[in-house]
Amino acid sequence: MTRTPDERPDEAVLDALRAAFPPEWREPALGGEGVASWEAEHGVVLPEPYRTFVAEISNGCGLGPAEDGGLQPLGWLPDGWPDLGERRPGEPFPLEEAWLWEDDEDVDPDDPRIDAVFLHGSVVLGSDDGQSFWLLVTTGPRRGEVWMVSDVAALPVPGPEAWGFAEWVRNWPSDEEWQV
Repeated sequence: MTRTPDERPDEAVLDALRAAFPPEWREPALGGEGVASWEAEHGVVLPEPYRTFVAEISNGCGLGPAEDGGLQPLGWLPDGWPDLGERRPGEPFPLEEAWLWEDDEDVDPDDPRIDAVFLHGSVVLGSDDGQSFWLLVTTGPRRGEVWMVSDVAALPVPGPEAWGFAEWVRNWPSDEEWQV
């Protein structure tokens, strides 16, 4: 059975997430009220199973799929994140498919759509190499998917049929190669 980003995950999914993040490296969970407060402040409901993970298991972890600094606590930004202005997780995520703006002849470096990719409709999960960032899309048709964004492109991970948070965690490599 495929779950939507609005359905609470079953215990098997939560157990797999617990197992992926060592307890000694986890940050304290926010609790249901903490998550609801963050959501109200930012005008968005977080997609599942990330929502339950942050509320009940861990609000970030020093180890994890985001290799540089681990999994960021909700609302935090990793080192190297570009200073483009205020993040707005409740605004519409501007993409429905991968966009390699570096190769798009109709795009100049100051195109406001690029900033929107970084600022709207997502939470930042972490950094892969200090220049590429993992996003969890919080709004729009790609809600609940993990995307990679860098200074040259944004794309769903691992491809057009993107993973949700649990799949991203499950497929995170221990040996530097994605296990697709």
